[in-house]
Amino acid sequence: MSFNGIVVSAGIAFGKALIMTSHTPPLDFKLLSAEQIKQQQQQLTHGIELLIHHLQHCQRHLCQECDNFQLIDADIMLLEDDGLQQQLHQHIEQFKVSAAVAIDRIFNQQAAELASLDDPYLANRSGDILCLSKRLISALHGHLQSDLSTLTDDTILLADDLTPAEFAILPLKHIKGIVLESGGLTSHTAILARAAGIPALLNYPFSKRLVPISDGEQLVLDGMTGELHIAPCEELFAKLKQKHIQELQRRQALTAYKDKPSITIDGHHVTLLANVGNLSEISHATDLGAQGIGLFRTEFLLMNAKALPNEQQQYKLYCDALHSLHGQILSIRTFDIGADKEIPCLEQTHEDNPAMGIRGIRYSLAHPNTFITQVKAILRAANHGPIRLMFPMVSQIEELEGALALIEQAKAQLIEQEKGFGELMLGIVVETPAAVLNLPSMLPLLDFVSIGTNDLTQYTLAADRTNPNLAKQYPALSPAVIQLILMTITYCKQANVNVSLCGELGSDPQVLGLLVGLGLDEISINPTHLLEVKAALVNGRYQDFVKHAHTITTLTRIEDICLAISAVNDN
Repeated sequence: MSFNGIVVSAGIAFGKALIMTSHTPPLDFKLLSAEQIKQQQQQLTHGIELLIHHLQHCQRHLCQECDNFQLIDADIMLLEDDGLQQQLHQHIEQFKVSAAVAIDRIFNQQAAELASLDDPYLANRSGDILCLSKRLISALHGHLQSDLSTLTDDTILLADDLTPAEFAILPLKHIKGIVLESGGLTSHTAILARAAGIPALLNYPFSKRLVPISDGEQLVLDGMTGELHIAPCEELFAKLKQKHIQELQRRQALTAYKDKPSITIDGHHVTLLANVGNLSEISHATDLGAQGIGLFRTEFLLMNAKALPNEQQQYKLYCDALHSLHGQILSIRTFDIGADKEIPCLEQTHEDNPAMGIRGIRYSLAHPNTFITQVKAILRAANHGPIRLMFPMVSQIEELEGALALIEQAKAQLIEQEKGFGELMLGIVVETPAAVLNLPSMLPLLDFVSIGTNDLTQYTLAADRTNPNLAKQYPALSPAVIQLILMTITYCKQANVNVSLCGELGSDPQVLGLLVGLGLDEISINPTHLLEVKAALVNGRYQDFVKHAHTITTLTRIEDICLAISAVNDN
């Protein structure tokens, strides 16, 4: 039998089932006596201390710069929070409930608040909060993660969820695949599984199967289709083995494109850059042959930070990034933050509609000191290599002028402090229809423009891009979005301003021909898709791409656009 889950890390994995339970007994909602209240509060304190000690033990195996260390740090910070601990103790006393019930209620409340946010990263952090609450309830009873260090067989791990701490100490040599009952596409577990190259399925309800999966049962996880095959027959097993070999061969074949020039068969060059969020991703991108970084999402540095990085800390980071690039371009997007992204080290106010609120350049202009600190660090780093600086969510010239004025203030402060700095190329991320329509007035002030198709699609179609129920009806490949991309390219070329694309659309090799045919000479791609996109480029002809794009721009229905793109890629 086979069922489907959400693929968060592709590949095919073979192994024996190992089910990891969380040891959470059913909640007891009986009202407590006065003596029991005190005892439950003491048990809560002991459970928190036990779990913190366990998490710190996990951290000892990791370097402080790695993602796993910082994700575990976020859990420790939450558990050490005096306000949270006081809230839990008060809940036990006020409602006369057990420590486990208090944890379940308070953590569920926090998770619900996160889940209501528009930002997919933070909304999926709610799952991490719920997972931590289960681990804390287990710790109340002395139960922590099972010791998997003795594993010797190839294993597919099944669990309700995994914390970063639990993931950090997995024997990855033997963990060939991961299947979780919860989690989202941007949850911590998904991020870590992708980084480790382990095929993973999320939202697979294995515990609800009529015939339960047993420890040691042979499994095959198909991270291409989202299927988990339980005890497959010999014929199916052989087919999956062959499919696995073909996928490995396909990936190996793509490495041949790493050092090839990004030029079409008929000689048209397109610069292929990478989208990244940290230093390790920069190294990975350059290893794959990226010609630079087209988008460095600097707000990722703040997600789990205890305090806002100061100028010197940011300066060192940007210098390290430049050093990794060996003279290639580094495109830094200033902090894209707002009420849609919860940043613990920043003061943020609640907004009913954060997607339409104080985010991107609006947040920067409302908090000039934070913006100037970042810009000063970037200006100083520009002494050591080429940097392009771009501002997110700029929709009108007044916002751009405000940002440019703050940059001049940053330069003045550096001169006064006798700190050297370099020159920056300045640009904006086009993410709204207003930005496209206002481009002619802004282009004289810009050195480059980058198209952010994720938000451009959302704001053009008035459809939440994180809502899976809207994805098919309102895709990025809609006539309106394509026309706005074409308008942006046309305006930029008329003004002789470099134009790039850094949205998820650029990472789809099937769309490469359309984007190049529309006139893009530079595309920034997720590193995992870089070689596939490059292969589509070097095996195509520019003249064919132009004809294809012209055909697409004449179509007025989403279905017709999808069919036209499929037809070209099938040939």
